[in-house]
Amino acid sequence: MDISFALVGLLVLAPVMLAIALLVAARSGRPILYREPRVGLHGQVFTLLKFRTLYPGSTTLGSIAPEDDPRITPVGLPLRRSRLDELPQLYNVLIGDMSLVGPRPMVQAHADALDEATRNAVLSVRPGVTDPASVLFFAEDAVLAGRPNAEQEYFQLLLPAKAKVQLDYLQHWHLMLDFRIILRTVARVWSARAREDSKRRVQSVLALRESTAPPPRQP
Repeated sequence: MDISFALVGLLVLAPVMLAIALLVAARSGRPILYREPRVGLHGQVFTLLKFRTLYPGSTTLGSIAPEDDPRITPVGLPLRRSRLDELPQLYNVLIGDMSLVGPRPMVQAHADALDEATRNAVLSVRPGVTDPASVLFFAEDAVLAGRPNAEQEYFQLLLPAKAKVQLDYLQHWHLMLDFRIILRTVARVWSARAREDSKRRVQSVLALRESTAPPPRQP
């Protein structure tokens, strides 16, 4: 089903993806696609594809990019907000690196920061283009903007909170749940009300004292 839906998605969305590619090339130059190693099924590393939203050569300066990050290109910000930069991952689904729904693929530093039991559980399935944590926390980049310790707060507070949601998804997985998550992703990303709800959720997590957060290992 993943392969079938990914193939249909690539065919249907080809005009949109072509338009985005031309826009990125015209406004930001090359490369059009951003390739990054991510941790996948059983810890196997694969190359994740996105439309490039950061300036070339700036990706090693941090593992997250809040909306005020100077590395983000002018055309990159709306692509990131709308999640249209993620569309090339349909190819990752097509070749078997990812599923349509599953825990979002992590960079190695984020995987290493989780405790072993959580990391093994999250990596026991293929990572997904979307998941429940993405639906709930999709406005995290906006909330983290302007926070001087954004990366530290992500590791200590947001990463464990998202992992908890992912574990709950894995424990209660069924096929209809995946369909609902796909529909919620499309509906919420384009909803101003859902974006405000997501901001409030992220802010509530960041408001917790660090001492109450699960103690991940720092990368």
